[in-house]
Amino acid sequence: MRKPLVASLFALVITGAGAAPAVAAPEPAAAPGKSADAVVNSVVGGVVDTANKTVADLATPAPAVQAVNFAGTVSLSNCSGSVVRMPDSEDNDPALVMTNGHCLETGFPTPGQVIVDRASTRTFGLLNSAGTRVGTLRASKIAYGTMTDTDMAVYQLTTTYAQIKSTYGIDALVYDTTRPAAGTAISVVSGYWKRIYTCGVDGFAYRLKEGDWTWKDSIRYTSACNTIGGTSGSPVVNVATNKVVGVNNTGNESGERCTVNNPCEVDANGTVTVRQGINYAQQTWHVPACFGVDNKLDLSAAGCVLPKP
Repeated sequence: MRKPLVASLFALVITGAGAAPAVAAPEPAAAPGKSADAVVNSVVGGVVDTANKTVADLATPAPAVQAVNFAGTVSLSNCSGSVVRMPDSEDNDPALVMTNGHCLETGFPTPGQVIVDRASTRTFGLLNSAGTRVGTLRASKIAYGTMTDTDMAVYQLTTTYAQIKSTYGIDALVYDTTRPAAGTAISVVSGYWKRIYTCGVDGFAYRLKEGDWTWKDSIRYTSACNTIGGTSGSPVVNVATNKVVGVNNTGNESGERCTVNNPCEVDANGTVTVRQGINYAQQTWHVPACFGVDNKLDLSAAGCVLPKP
């Protein structure tokens, strides 16, 4: 589990710009039954029309591709997290914060334990796009928390999405309801360290075992996401869509086999693989199916596969 460590801060420079190649148009052949002058006039007119269309196209701004940043992420006393919403959440719904189950202030849930609707007054430091803390959010309860099958906790706040937007100008991150694919470009955004790690989805662990806990269908990062203690609970964001596809939770630090801070992968045949230095997240595409009207948790809803108490 990625609990905080004493570490220095890092700077991340994100660049990337591209230009579309120019393609030369072929010279037109003379149309049957037309004079050369007519062809020239036709070509000139076509070139002018094309040029006018090109100018008009250039004048119309293309949809902006927003780079992944810190807006909507939060810092906890010991972990990272993010303000999240379901695709069909309403602005006046109580806002939610997602982090790891092992980041709960009540301690690690035991294997098989599922916490639902437990009162909490925990606070979270809300960050803007630059990673500056701009306010404090407070929980009213732990809506859901577990370390069984997944490692996730969702807090309900005392404020709504509209109130957060009005006060701080910050939107919540939105869950993607599509399972990420291998090769997807992702960013792990840590509010605790104010650091963004960018890499790709290397693949998936059928089972990820760490100490007494086992998680299902975990995301395995490529080696570029060398997350550290304190990044636990960070949202994993699809770079192309800016939607949340996972929650960062652990990595194999010293090459040990299936011990705390050294998870191992177990395939469907029971074969164990240890990948020292590789880090993992838990998928979240299935979370929206478990929350209904007013962001209320409904573990009995159709399509909800989160473990039940």
